[in-house]
Amino acid sequence: MHNSHIPQEVVERVIKRRGREHIHDDLTPSKTALVVIDMQNAFMPGPLAHAPCDMAPSIIPQINALAQTVRDTGGVVVWIQTACTAGDKITWSNAHKITRPERAEMRYKALARGSEGYALHPEMDARTDDLYVEKHRFSAFIQGSSDLDGILREQGVDTVLIAGTVTNVCCESTARDAMMLNYKVVMVSDCNAADNDEEHNASLRAIYLTFGDVMDSGMVSDILHRRSNARSAAE
Repeated sequence: MHNSHIPQEVVERVIKRRGREHIHDDLTPSKTALVVIDMQNAFMPGPLAHAPCDMAPSIIPQINALAQTVRDTGGVVVWIQTACTAGDKITWSNAHKITRPERAEMRYKALARGSEGYALHPEMDARTDDLYVEKHRFSAFIQGSSDLDGILREQGVDTVLIAGTVTNVCCESTARDAMMLNYKVVMVSDCNAADNDEEHNASLRAIYLTFGDVMDSGMVSDILHRRSNARSAAE
């Protein structure tokens, strides 16, 4: 697991700007979605991967535990899976022109809809009552990528907890666009994985400074339970 770290200087800048260290510690559990990004075989170390993230397996236990907490407190869990289709070669052609042709072809093969690479890693605790969304860009929210925004709005979601791989590409892209669409955003530090600590932490700092909040899964779970219990007591 990464050595996640937000420098104190960054924390102080956030407090000066927002008034407190964690701006989304008052989230509503029933309006919260855990959005788990790209925890697919194609991104895990192993023969099915085209872009393996060695750190990704280490975040599986934290994601599974947080998913159960979100379910228990009335939120929703969304599993995001990247797919590569023939249409993407046209509509997102530039993304594949900036990499070597053989790597682009590996990506299409590994992420073909219904393939073993497309499938979620078998250790992910994905349930039949969870939501499943296919995306076609790094960000799950950007136009042309998926119908995630509409699905979450139908569920009454106003807060997204971002988890998955890799921190500084698909996870950060999704987090930024979620904020632009007026969702409250929390990057869950120990539920995100990147290729190294430097890239992971740079992404967390960027989100924390401008786009949302950063908490570890323990803190998020405590908030969800506390806020859920308080709501139940009030009713």
